[in-house]
Amino acid sequence: MNSKSMQSHHIHYASLGSPWSAKADKIQSATGIMLGCFLLAHLHFESSILLGKEAFYHVVQFLEGGLFTSSGHGMPIVTKVFSIFIMLVVIVHAAVALRRFPAQLGQWRALRRHMQGIKHKDSHAWFWQLVTGFILFFLAPVHIFTMITNPEIGPHLSAERVYHANAWLLYALLLPAVVIHAMIGLYRVALKWGLTANRRGLRKVAKILIIYLISIGVLSLVSYLIIGRELTLPITPFVP
Repeated sequence: MNSKSMQSHHIHYASLGSPWSAKADKIQSATGIMLGCFLLAHLHFESSILLGKEAFYHVVQFLEGGLFTSSGHGMPIVTKVFSIFIMLVVIVHAAVALRRFPAQLGQWRALRRHMQGIKHKDSHAWFWQLVTGFILFFLAPVHIFTMITNPEIGPHLSAERVYHANAWLLYALLLPAVVIHAMIGLYRVALKWGLTANRRGLRKVAKILIIYLISIGVLSLVSYLIIGRELTLPITPFVP
């Protein structure tokens, strides 16, 4: 091996083991855990619509700080500020994750051929996390930006957004992508940082959570569509 080759190899391995690479891994894991836990909570809060309009209304008032207002009504500014925070976390997470994305079409094709030739389940899980991450790069900011610019939430207001503003098209694509990406991500983080060595059991839990979360998400979306179809414009916010 000549000196030029040795130098290029030295640079290559140095970059792989650089302090920044280790730090980026920690940042990616930390932000991924934050976003995964947020998704678990978010889908369950949203699914309160399945218990009726009044149940969802009270959940929204509680989350928006209704306990701290004299009227008992929540403050939409809470949703706006929290949405901005989530957007910043998503940006940081995406920024450190992009370094692992195939940069060229040929690399994607090579990766796809490689995946077809192996039967390693964790490698296939990583591939689908990569694909869903690419989808979320375009869809997630749209949803979050909508919540920043229009933070009003309620049974009627949310149903108006879903049905009359046709946001169900976005959510129908976003829901499976974000659930699959998040659950595979939490699975990989748990293995990577040694939280468990039981791959088979953890993989089963991840699959159950994916099916469960997509199910309650779809049922919630259908509920909003049914409510929205019964509403007439202009929308009157729901009050028990």
